[in-house]
Amino acid sequence: MKPEMIMNAAGRMVPKTINGIEHPAYQGVAKFKPSGHRAAPRISTCGDYPADGNKLVGDLKTALKKCGLKNGMTISNHHHFRNGDLVMNKVFDAAAELEVKDLRWFPSASFPCQAPIIEHLKSGVIHHIEGSMNGPLGAYCSTGKMKGMAVLRSHGGRYQAVQDGEVKIDIAIIAAPTADSFGNATGDQGPSACGSLGFALADSEYAEKVIVITDNLVEFPCLPWQINGNRVDYVVELDKVGDPSKIVSGTTQITKSPDRLLIAEYAARFVEEAGIVKDGFSFQAGAGGTALSFAIYLREIMLEKKIKARFIRGGSTQHLVKMLEDGLTDYILDGQTFDLAGVESLRDNPRHVSTSPFTSYNYHGKGNFASLVDATVLGATEVDINFNANVVTHSDGRLLHGIGGWQNCLFSKCTILPIPCFRDRIPVIVDKVTTLCGPGELIDVVITERGIAINPLRQDLMDKMHGSSLPIVDIHDLQAEVEDICGGKPQPPKTGDKVVAAIKWVDGTIIDCVKSVGGN
Repeated sequence: MKPEMIMNAAGRMVPKTINGIEHPAYQGVAKFKPSGHRAAPRISTCGDYPADGNKLVGDLKTALKKCGLKNGMTISNHHHFRNGDLVMNKVFDAAAELEVKDLRWFPSASFPCQAPIIEHLKSGVIHHIEGSMNGPLGAYCSTGKMKGMAVLRSHGGRYQAVQDGEVKIDIAIIAAPTADSFGNATGDQGPSACGSLGFALADSEYAEKVIVITDNLVEFPCLPWQINGNRVDYVVELDKVGDPSKIVSGTTQITKSPDRLLIAEYAARFVEEAGIVKDGFSFQAGAGGTALSFAIYLREIMLEKKIKARFIRGGSTQHLVKMLEDGLTDYILDGQTFDLAGVESLRDNPRHVSTSPFTSYNYHGKGNFASLVDATVLGATEVDINFNANVVTHSDGRLLHGIGGWQNCLFSKCTILPIPCFRDRIPVIVDKVTTLCGPGELIDVVITERGIAINPLRQDLMDKMHGSSLPIVDIHDLQAEVEDICGGKPQPPKTGDKVVAAIKWVDGTIIDCVKSVGGN
C-alpha cells in the first residue's frame, strides 16, 4: 500500500507515514517544536543479574535468545569499525538460524562489508533498514526490493529519534575492542581498537537489552570505560570483532586530483581572507578527500601566521592529530576516529577528547557543539542554484551514501561545500537537487575549481571578499559555464512511484524521500 504524499515546507512531496506510522513533515529550520519527555528503558533490578558481575555467555545465539529475540524487533549497532565490521553479519546469521522474521535494523551506518545482509532482506529476516547505507545496501534499497521503507537520519538525528521515543531499540549490539565480563567497554584499546564508541551511547542508554561483543576480554575493571557495564545485559567473546585497518575507507583518503587539490586550496584561502582564521577559532572538516586536503592547506596558513585554534571538531585523522601534537589547537573534540593515528591519539592524549552525538549534534537538546564551530568544510553529491544540497543520492537517483553528521554540521557559523563542477561529465550544480538533505539557508559557500559562489544571504561574507584575488562568481554563472562544458543540463533521474527511503531532518521531520530507480 502506497503512503499518502504531502508537501512539506521545502516544497517536497514526502510520505505522511513511514511503515504505517505517521511522521511530521519538514516545517523549516528551527520551526518544529518537540513536546513530551525523553524515552527510557524499563527499570532493571540487580537481582536478575549475577552477583559476581560475570555476564559472559557462550555465544551470540545464546545472548540473542536470552534477550528474548522475536519477530518484528529492532536491532541496533554502531559503525565505528566502518568497512571493517565483523559482527553484524554474524548477528543476522544467528537471527536467521533462530527463524526470526521482520526485524528492523537500526545501524548508525552500514558499509559494503555488510553486503551479505542483503540475503536476509530477501529472505524476510530483516524487514527494512533505518540508517545510513553506503554502497551495496543502498543500491539494493534503490531497486525497491526492500520490504519496508528505509529511513535515513543524521548522526544527531539518530540520537534524537532514540531519545524522543521515535525508535525503540529492543536489542543493541555493541562491538567493543576491549571489555570486561561485567560489560564495561572501550574502543581505544586492544588489537581491534577503533577509537571512540560514541555512536553507541544512545543504544546503551535507551535499549531494552544490550549485548557487548569483544575480542579482548580483560579482568574487571575495564578502564577507562566508554560504555558502562551497568547498562549491559550480556557479554559475548568472539575471535575478532573488527578490522581496524578498514576504518580508513575510500572516503577518508587525501585526494590526488589536481582539480580537487585546487578546490581545497581555495577553501583554505577563503577562510583566511574572510577573517575566519584567527587565534581561538574552530573548524571541522569532513572525511572526504578534498576536506582532508583543506586541513593540510589550513595547517600551512596557521603555521605561517602563528595562529592557534581553540578546538577542532573530528572525525579525527592523522592530519588533525599532527595539528594537535604541533600545538596548533588546544583540543580535538572527536566523534569518530577515521584512522589508526586517531585511535592512538584518542587513547594517549588527554587533549583528544571523545564526544557523542548527544553533545555534538542532538537538535533536541539544550544546545550542541555544531553551532559553536566557526567554519565547517563538507562534501556533497549535488548543489542547486538556491544552495540546497544532496549527500545521499547521485544524479541518477540511486541511494549510495549516508547522511552522517553532515546535516548537523550545517549549523556552524560558516558552512563551506568544496565540490567539483562535474563528475563523469555530469554537472554537480543543478536547478534542483535530486534529494534535498540540507536547506540552502544553512549553506554559505560553494567552492569549485572554476569559481567560488557565496550565498546571497551572507552579505557579510560578500563584503569581506570584495576585491579578493580568489575567483568569486555568481552561482548561476558558474552553473551556465559548467553546462556549456558538459553539453547542457543534466537529465532528471528516471524513478518509479515507490518511496524506498525517507530522509529525516535533524529535528525528526521528513525533509525529502527517495524513490525507486528503474521504473519500479
